[in-house]
Amino acid sequence: MKLDRNEVEQYALDHWQDFAEYLKHPSISSQNKGINETSDWLVQTFKKLGAKTATKWHDQGGNPVVFAEFTGNSDYTVLFYNHYDVQPPEPLAEWKSDPFTPTEKDGKLFARGVCDDKGELMARLGVVQYFNEHGGLPVNLKFFVEGEEETGSRHVSLYVDAYQDELQADACIWEGGGKNSADHFEVLAGARGIVSFDVSVQTADADIHSSLASYVPNAAWRLLDGLESLRDPQTGEITVQGYYDDIVSLSKDEQEAVANMDFDADSVTETYGLKRPLTTTHPRKELVNGTTLTINGLSAGYEGQGVKTIVPRQASAKLDCRLAPNQDPQKIMKLIEQQLTNNGFNDFKLHLNAAEDAWRTPMSDEFVQLALKIARIVYGPTTKYVPNTAGGGPVRPFGETLKLPIVMVGIHYAKSGPHAPNEHIRLTDYAEGSYYLAELLEQLK
Repeated sequence: MKLDRNEVEQYALDHWQDFAEYLKHPSISSQNKGINETSDWLVQTFKKLGAKTATKWHDQGGNPVVFAEFTGNSDYTVLFYNHYDVQPPEPLAEWKSDPFTPTEKDGKLFARGVCDDKGELMARLGVVQYFNEHGGLPVNLKFFVEGEEETGSRHVSLYVDAYQDELQADACIWEGGGKNSADHFEVLAGARGIVSFDVSVQTADADIHSSLASYVPNAAWRLLDGLESLRDPQTGEITVQGYYDDIVSLSKDEQEAVANMDFDADSVTETYGLKRPLTTTHPRKELVNGTTLTINGLSAGYEGQGVKTIVPRQASAKLDCRLAPNQDPQKIMKLIEQQLTNNGFNDFKLHLNAAEDAWRTPMSDEFVQLALKIARIVYGPTTKYVPNTAGGGPVRPFGETLKLPIVMVGIHYAKSGPHAPNEHIRLTDYAEGSYYLAELLEQLK
């Protein structure tokens, strides 16, 4: 069927409110709030849309996974990945509207999770509804919607392993795509990995009067010395032995795509109010195929108001590493622990918080190329291909276990503000993204 762009986009604008209740559920995984109500709503909504299967999986632990399956007019099958949990809305005082009351203003839709990631699933549901009313779905569809993405997706690989037969498909469309800071649409084909962990050290049984700093060890200084020993202070290079060994070079086509990525250093500096120069002269390459070692937070001693002159007995830090494909999160953490020992900091303790593997579908894959071709028709020649996002996600089980090509396409734009107060999307992007998805599904049949 030949799709009418204006008709599909207008349908999306006219019918987003059919799914607005989704945004009203405060499905905050970190607080175990609204999880059952939201997953129940999804099951009922999939059933109303005619799913031949709509159910919750909960036998592998964690928050339930919602699975749904639709029959289309061809043998081709697309698996969608989304998540239904959201971040807490705080600080509430910075919101200009209630975070769990969908609010339309100036062509934008505001709500917690509307960008990350409920709005994208709403658009996908709207496309299903459109096809239901216009001759049926062109291909078979399956939906895997999890409820722990905001806390590390710890159980996703278990569900993928347990339900491989149900999840069989020809391709996977992920969440999280959209338009970059230049307002150019991006087609992404993977995600970086991550390992997040705590580091702590204790130097005494109790805090000590600071007059004795003349001879007693200070946990805060020791922590800082240990962390500083992991990098070159001049170049910023990570000095952990073996840290870079497993990184695989980009293909020639991927290198060219990275070189053509939109990146404006002045704009980045202005957007974030940076007070120091960028830490690399190759930001595009580092975002895609680089690795990091980041201190997320530090804690030691007295941090309240007024004076309390002590030598802290303990100190801790939260760190994360963003990893390129083929870097193993657990291995990276062990390399860091070993390097601390080698550097004389064997009293440091490390505690793993979360880990996800990186994954990337090759640019040469037919599904990636089709998604890119249609994007350039819908969004124009400024469309960019990006081998993988700078962030992470539970992508690897879908690519490795299910052996699916994966693309990430969506409806947000650079200022959508995921995780921040006044998170929003532009309804024009919602409409365009709906048409793009409909056209892609139509071409796959």
